[in-house]
Amino acid sequence: MCPGQSEREAYDELSFYTLAHSDPAFIHQHIVDAFTAQHADATTRPIGIAFALAGLYLHLERSYSGREVQRAHMRLTKAKARLPLFDLSNDRGAVTVTDVLRAPPGPKRDAAIHTWAASVWSAWSPAHQSVADWIRAELPAG
Repeated sequence: MCPGQSEREAYDELSFYTLAHSDPAFIHQHIVDAFTAQHADATTRPIGIAFALAGLYLHLERSYSGREVQRAHMRLTKAKARLPLFDLSNDRGAVTVTDVLRAPPGPKRDAAIHTWAASVWSAWSPAHQSVADWIRAELPAG
């Protein structure tokens, strides 16, 4: 990471790393979900927030890989159910994308991605039950 780099620039750099990653688990999905949930604001579309939280839930609570989260997102899109709405909070987690980039590439950075996702998911704790209920209703076999 370069000094003075913005969060968006750091995310773009991390995206390059995860998209070039050889792991078939597709960890890129986890950074998309963590960044979206962490940076959501009043202009973020509700589907973006809902899918980011669903992805974090599936990864952290159900141990889904990034590929499995992608497939779940596709199933949720086809379900066309009413999306739950989530209140934005000032707390979005203590770990950021810039923290992830401080970890050296390889297993340590991959672990930092997981830590970041967990930090963001934890910050959204008021939404946990709603996310879990939505996923159980829409992806009963998932």
